[in-house]
Amino acid sequence: MSGIVPNRSCISEFLILGFYDSPKIPLFLLFLLMYLFTVLNNFLIIVLIYLETNLHKPMYFFLCNMSILDILYTSVTAPNLLYIILSENNRISFGACITQLFMFNSLGTVEYMLLTSMAYDRYQAICNPLGYHRNLNEKSCLVLSGGTWLGGFIASLPINISIGSLCYCLSNQIDHIYCDLTPLLKLACDDTSPTNLLIFVEGNLIGLTCFIFTVTSYVFIIRAILKVCNVKGRVKAFSTCASHLTVVILFYVLIACMYMKPTSSNSLHEEKILSVLFVNIIPIINPVIYTLRNNDVKEAVKKIIHGAII
Repeated sequence: MSGIVPNRSCISEFLILGFYDSPKIPLFLLFLLMYLFTVLNNFLIIVLIYLETNLHKPMYFFLCNMSILDILYTSVTAPNLLYIILSENNRISFGACITQLFMFNSLGTVEYMLLTSMAYDRYQAICNPLGYHRNLNEKSCLVLSGGTWLGGFIASLPINISIGSLCYCLSNQIDHIYCDLTPLLKLACDDTSPTNLLIFVEGNLIGLTCFIFTVTSYVFIIRAILKVCNVKGRVKAFSTCASHLTVVILFYVLIACMYMKPTSSNSLHEEKILSVLFVNIIPIINPVIYTLRNNDVKEAVKKIIHGAII
């Protein structure tokens, strides 16, 4: 199929170019290993939290949600990319492309809200330890988690409907590794100003609000930690939120690099690399960050291994 569409006819399928100039087999094996490792790593976290009663706490409940999110996030893009690399069939129907975009945007919005919920959890644990289990009981955790997932998918609907209603006739080639906002809008023949305005408004409303709530939580957390008299107590208090803070910083730095750069500095190659980091590398790193220095998780692993051996 030709890349350029000569008339106003709206196209019915796209070509995802991906890494078309890279060696096929090494690239396929690399992405396959990353995908399998992501799914396995996060699945083990979920199973561990489910089996070990000592981990049935709000902090690990939200971590379980994060692992589910990471599995879904990478599964939205990785299997299709693996199929494209292996089969060299890079066609994707208009409906499948818009569905992929909706899932990707929805899960991205869920991550904003989930990281904010986890920041609130750490705020309650450090700033209000006596009321922690009362304020974040099983019911409130379920409500907070359910609202996060439902809110993420509902919030993405207006943008997806707006993008899905546009006519694409300039080209059918998406020079990216999946269907994303920026490359799709570049192919639209219709006026994209209303869609861009909607993206800007929703992006600021959700992203900025979540960022402000997260930063505010950590301002109070740091103030509470500094009030602890001894150094050992400060280190112990900070260690309980260091993992989440690291994940938050990685998430927002990558978001800024991907979507907040000036248009003139955008490079298609850079965008693809950043997208790989965002949807493939971060879901691998997240469980490692959360468990690497977590004594509760280490003890739970030892307990399960010891029980299996006996």
